Amino acid sequence: MAKTPEALAADLKGRDIKYLLPSYVDMHGIPKTKMVPIDHLSRMLTGSELFTGAALDGVPQDVSDEEVAAHPDPDSCMVLPWRPEIAWFASDLWCEGKPFPACNRGILKRVIDKAAGMGYSPMCGIEAEFYVLQDTDDGGYDSLTTRADLDKPAYDAVRLMENASGWLDEMVQAMNELGWDVYSFDHEDGIGQFEIDFDYTDALRMADRFVLLRLMAHEIARKHDSFASFMPKPFGDKAGSGAHFNISLADLAGGGNAFATDSDPRGCGLSELGYHFIGGVLKHLPAITAVSAPTVNSYKRLIVKGSTSGYTWAPCFVSYGNNNRTNTVRIPRDGSRVELRVADSSCNPYLGIAMTLAAGLEGIEQRIDPGEPHTENLYFKSDAEREAAGVKWLPRSLSEAVDAFEADPLSRSVFGDEMFDAWVEFKREEWLLYLNHVSDWEKERYLKQF
Repeated sequence: MAKTPEALAADLKGRDIKYLLPSYVDMHGIPKTKMVPIDHLSRMLTGSELFTGAALDGVPQDVSDEEVAAHPDPDSCMVLPWRPEIAWFASDLWCEGKPFPACNRGILKRVIDKAAGMGYSPMCGIEAEFYVLQDTDDGGYDSLTTRADLDKPAYDAVRLMENASGWLDEMVQAMNELGWDVYSFDHEDGIGQFEIDFDYTDALRMADRFVLLRLMAHEIARKHDSFASFMPKPFGDKAGSGAHFNISLADLAGGGNAFATDSDPRGCGLSELGYHFIGGVLKHLPAITAVSAPTVNSYKRLIVKGSTSGYTWAPCFVSYGNNNRTNTVRIPRDGSRVELRVADSSCNPYLGIAMTLAAGLEGIEQRIDPGEPHTENLYFKSDAEREAAGVKWLPRSLSEAVDAFEADPLSRSVFGDEMFDAWVEFKREEWLLYLNHVSDWEKERYLKQF
């Protein structure tokens, strides 16, 4: 049961909290806020803090429109471990006394409400991958290690321990202080790349946590003279950073996981309902990709090869299967959940999870058959072999992905008219700006060639 404003105020004052952050996100999933002194908690909870939406990306307003107001969720309150005098609140946006249709958090809540109407509570875990790097004297950036780079640094013990004595230990301790239950962390396949795995929770709370995790990583890394990067592919020859969504549905009537089963029809550890969920995700996967891999740079991660260690481990195809990591939709070895591997660390978790859930729920409603799982290594197949098996490529660029998003009716139904139009317009402009940029590669290749 949620605390009353009075009880919440007493609790926070008892913990010497000075300031409050009613935080919401723009279309990129980047947190925005004002700072409110603790004595104004009750006022803040009623939406006292106003913001000019036209000043932000993806808050579709004109400068003449009424401001949006942040309405904090009291149950989301978290004291920042690295700034223990500040309490953070995930917030919904309202406008003129009612929920703002283009609020990112509100978009996810609408899909969660639909799931509840079908008898389910969506659960989610996100695997957080990111780089921690340092600026170099020549204006570039590099990993924190003083050791020579390895061709295959995945799971390297020495580099893991080297970082665990500094920022990484502080990060893990902070996450555990917030009650997130970190159960594993490792050095990934790029030098300076890490993954931190923590316990799953309901889908809304997981999206809130991922937004705060990125903020926390930035701030803690800065304390150690470095910076965190959630850019999907910061190095052309190193692995990219994913943010895999692991989704299941809790049965509101009977309890338990609706994806769990004792009689698996396809041998991957998933119930028939879970396979229908996958059927919906596959149907809408190109549109989902546009939102869960939302940048120009995202599509430099979604390639078969492009890492000094060999294969990228990144998803490339509209396919599903068992524990086989060459599928975009994977059912991990212990089953009972669906992993969307196309999501990367730059995604807006509210929008990415909303699109994935909405697609899966449609699959359940329409009993969509996903076909048989792919257990073979799809990387090794030729285009002709994959085509014969009915396996298509994911969008190969942001432009292709936005085309798919715009053409899919699910996108507008999930986003609503205002956010749909704003998102498409912004991403079209982002792609155009990229096309107009002359890269170093072009200069090196063409400047003196002809």
